Amino acid sequence: MQVKVIGGGIAGSEAAWQIAKRGGKVILYEQRPVKMTPAHKTEFFAELVCSNSLKSKEITHPHGLLKKELEILGSIIIEAAKYSSIDGGKALTVDREIFSKYITSKLMENKNIEIVREEVKEIPDGICIIATGPLTSEEFANKLKDYLGEEFLYFYDAVSPILSADSLNMEKLFKGDRFGIDDSYLNAIMTEEEYKKFYEEILKAEIYEEKEFENIPYFEGCLPIEVMAKRGYETMRCGPLKPCGFEKILDKKPFAVVQLRPENKERTMYSLVGFQTQLKIKEQERVFRMIPGLENAEFLRYGKVHKNIYINSPKLLNPDLSLKKNENIFFAGQIIGTEGYVEAAAGGLLAGINAFLRLNNKKTIIFPKYTAIGALINYITSFNKENFQPMNVNVGIFEDVPKIKDKMEKRKFISERAISELKKFIDENFEVFKEEVKNA
Repeated sequence: MQVKVIGGGIAGSEAAWQIAKRGGKVILYEQRPVKMTPAHKTEFFAELVCSNSLKSKEITHPHGLLKKELEILGSIIIEAAKYSSIDGGKALTVDREIFSKYITSKLMENKNIEIVREEVKEIPDGICIIATGPLTSEEFANKLKDYLGEEFLYFYDAVSPILSADSLNMEKLFKGDRFGIDDSYLNAIMTEEEYKKFYEEILKAEIYEEKEFENIPYFEGCLPIEVMAKRGYETMRCGPLKPCGFEKILDKKPFAVVQLRPENKERTMYSLVGFQTQLKIKEQERVFRMIPGLENAEFLRYGKVHKNIYINSPKLLNPDLSLKKNENIFFAGQIIGTEGYVEAAAGGLLAGINAFLRLNNKKTIIFPKYTAIGALINYITSFNKENFQPMNVNVGIFEDVPKIKDKMEKRKFISERAISELKKFIDENFEVFKEEVKNA
């Protein structure tokens, strides 16, 4: 008996790893490179198609807490992220090529994992995990739609441009991050006049398929830069161009600051932080080269927007991520409405463990709702099904938090309670978490 995992992204890779390391047999299906998606560029597993940041490393931050839980639970995604990490201040930032190659190598070397490079066009029999992501192929998406008996939900996501370091004018840029931790970021200062011209040109710039992108649902945590601009003159300065945090480096507070984050260990590539966009290529070159230091920028990747689909998880899924109408089918990753890399890993980990348990005729598990994993999955599977929207891990999804005025004290309470609950849960489920007991 084997578990079939469909999709070799972050969730599918994590799910396959969790099954295989417990001794379960896995067939991992990935359509790349036989068939590519609008966003992927390589054939490697767990390719990062948007940012190369896995967000905060601080355990008192919800993203840092989720990463800590996954680390305790032996996540291959967190292992790979630490192996491929590059300087990124408070964020866990990775060299995306090293990250994906590490995971690909680990999966291919595991004797319990059989890898099949082909597009899956039918829902397989037996126990399976569907982790095809927000860019599920049209044919398989139609099969799923018919099987589930309802339309997919959707939102639009965007990616930022990546620039060649050699093409940047370093004399106009300065190194450092907003927290004064390291010099991993490059920063461009904008005067009020420069910002005003930049803002005006973004509003005038042409976008792709303007009618299609009119009044569409974006994920609020990944808005295109031109959408921010349309919301008002100050919106960008309250978002990716905020000028605060550089007091230790600069003599006076700038009007606006554009940040560039390294994409690889060698720092030969930088991405524009928060500059997701649907601008036409010629407009990206014209407008973004208005940023001081980017006058001759060479674009290694242009920004783009793509449509992401997801299912109505509160209506369709059980808290163990199995399908209500067929408990041998599990779902994981962005297709269930978790937004973010680490969140996808969390879903993959839970689905993988539960698929293994189902394979062995054992009771599936549900993480305590006070843990970050439990809080996230609880939201995904129990939110109002009439108005379900994608969600990433955040303070608001944790329940039964006492009223604590101090923000850091509140986060500290959430984090300490979560780790305590997770350790207790691991102890109570020793047979499931034999290897993880020492980590806890």
